[in-house]
Amino acid sequence: MTDERGFPFVPYGLPRLDAADQLARGKAFYAQMDRRRSCRSFADEAVPRALIESAIQTASTAPSGAHRQPWRFVAVCDPELKRQIRIAAEAEEKKSYEERMPDDWLEALAPIGTTWEKPFLEVAPWLVVVFEETVGAHPDGRVRKNYYVKESVGLACGLFIAALHQMGLATLTHTPSPMGFLRKLLGRPENEKPFILFPVGYPAADAQVPDLQRKPLDEVAIFYPK
Repeated sequence: MTDERGFPFVPYGLPRLDAADQLARGKAFYAQMDRRRSCRSFADEAVPRALIESAIQTASTAPSGAHRQPWRFVAVCDPELKRQIRIAAEAEEKKSYEERMPDDWLEALAPIGTTWEKPFLEVAPWLVVVFEETVGAHPDGRVRKNYYVKESVGLACGLFIAALHQMGLATLTHTPSPMGFLRKLLGRPENEKPFILFPVGYPAADAQVPDLQRKPLDEVAIFYPK
């Protein structure tokens, strides 16, 4: 079936569940995701490539502006390349902590205990760098505009995190600033811009995470009529 513009359509086929099953599934998924934390302590244990591939496939189901899918997931498990990424990231982070970050930012980070040192960039078996494709290309080489790029890539990253957590893998949203070194080290083209760096692996046996309290529903949601 096609619409008047010739775009292909297929039946949605989303199963209709009864209300009790819907709520049970929703609550079960919430309970699972509520256990998710950013992890900075990883086990030095291999993670099968198939798991990373599966998480990227899930991420790529995200909606995107005009269905341009303006994301690229670059997965790295090479120890030497991970070492180079760590060295470059720590150089930027050290400068940020010592020169760029204002006092209130440093104060906000203090309870979490982060520093410019990022050993997890070498310990985690995988580093997955997500790039936003600022513009694309038509088959004939002409520049093709992408739409809502940051929003689209952000949605894909959220699904990537959820997929990893579903499989029992830990991760961290790492954003050293600036991140231009990632494009150079990974040989990505000029139209791709680093968005987030995800270390991925199993949490270390002694991994500790902050006992964070999330805002209650009434602080993050407003319903009408009230």
